Amino acid sequence: MIKMQIRKSTTADIPRMQEIFAYARGFMQRTGNPNQWDENYPTLEMLKGDIAQDVSFVCEHQGRLVGTFMLVGGDEPTYAEIYQGAWKNNRPYGTIHRIASSGEVKGIFTAAISFALERYGTLRIDTHRDNKVMQTLVERAGFEYCGIIYCFDGTERLAYQLN
Repeated sequence: MIKMQIRKSTTADIPRMQEIFAYARGFMQRTGNPNQWDENYPTLEMLKGDIAQDVSFVCEHQGRLVGTFMLVGGDEPTYAEIYQGAWKNNRPYGTIHRIASSGEVKGIFTAAISFALERYGTLRIDTHRDNKVMQTLVERAGFEYCGIIYCFDGTERLAYQLN
């Protein structure tokens, strides 16, 4: 396992985070998932808001930012209703959103999950139906498929829970 430091993001990290998200969008397009994130996602305002709310994190390897994700505790509004399935339980949980890697090192997802599990005993995550890479990572990490949720814009996502 590659040693990685995870810390809260700062506004000084935003330019590098934007580079990481640009790489991740390209990776998703190259791997059959061109529709999950448009060319402006996430917006600068989203990133600033996440940082202001203390829910944005970066992964560092040898002093370089190589990944980023959002980790939020408490009820995720879009998870209130789940279709064609059910959540495993109603325990308090953390939700991971907007996880992205620069592609420079492996293990960003595993490091983020370990970090999140130290803070929340139960995790939930969702992804686009076309995001086969993320589905594989999620399932390998032990998440179980629970059903379908809908984002605020009405788009469908596959929903998973761990513990």
